[in-house]
Amino acid sequence: MPGYTAKDVQALRQATGAGMMDAKKALDENDGDMDAAQRWLREKGLADRGKRVDREASQGAVAVVRQDAVAAIVELRCETDFVAKAAEFVSLADELAEAVAINGEDATEGMADNVAKLAVTLKENISVGRVVRLEAGDGEVVDTYLHQQAGRGVNAVGVVLAGGTPALAHDIAVHIAFARPTYLSREDVPDAEVADERSTIEAISRNEGKPDAALPKIVEGRLNGWFRERVLLEQPYAKDDKQVVGTVLGSAKVVRFAQVVVGS
Repeated sequence: MPGYTAKDVQALRQATGAGMMDAKKALDENDGDMDAAQRWLREKGLADRGKRVDREASQGAVAVVRQDAVAAIVELRCETDFVAKAAEFVSLADELAEAVAINGEDATEGMADNVAKLAVTLKENISVGRVVRLEAGDGEVVDTYLHQQAGRGVNAVGVVLAGGTPALAHDIAVHIAFARPTYLSREDVPDAEVADERSTIEAISRNEGKPDAALPKIVEGRLNGWFRERVLLEQPYAKDDKQVVGTVLGSAKVVRFAQVVVGS
């Protein structure tokens, strides 16, 4: 039986801000001695860790690794811009992305201790965010784009193309980074979402006093504009807005794309 009670654990947590398991371990290691347990938590860098876990991790870095037919994107989250730019933080994000490229999306779970140790070192809530792995099949290519800011990635894109070149895949990835499409094609947009938007556009048009006879054409025109904002193939191409992405692709097809933006 341990030489302490649940109330002792709670008291230690309140005094230090440590997590429950850390508080229990501190008491175990120090035979229930509260003062010694507090000192042990401070020495181990575990005091205030529980408080850190509750703080919002809205900053971070995104890392990209491309190896032959595979591309991996990993987001590592933290609380402050200062930590997000730290060399050891950016380095861990790169290591996580490399592990995902080699071993799959679950590879980050095997590096949980590395993330936890860095959280202790940098005294912030640090966690793995979005993880994506793209793999090109036969007749396909994959390429990536990473927009950097202050030495760390903040906007990462991966694109798999069928019947295209790596250069074209890269150009499409650059476009996606800045245009931020939500869907590949119009057919991918959920029917319910389209119906809601159509209803909203119709209500707006009526409130503007548009004549009933003109409503169908007006609604369709505005709905097409709505599609152009969020559907990749219909977006004006970033490098030449006189063309849409679907035209730029020619006979090539986007098999899959993924985008991860810090804080989004």
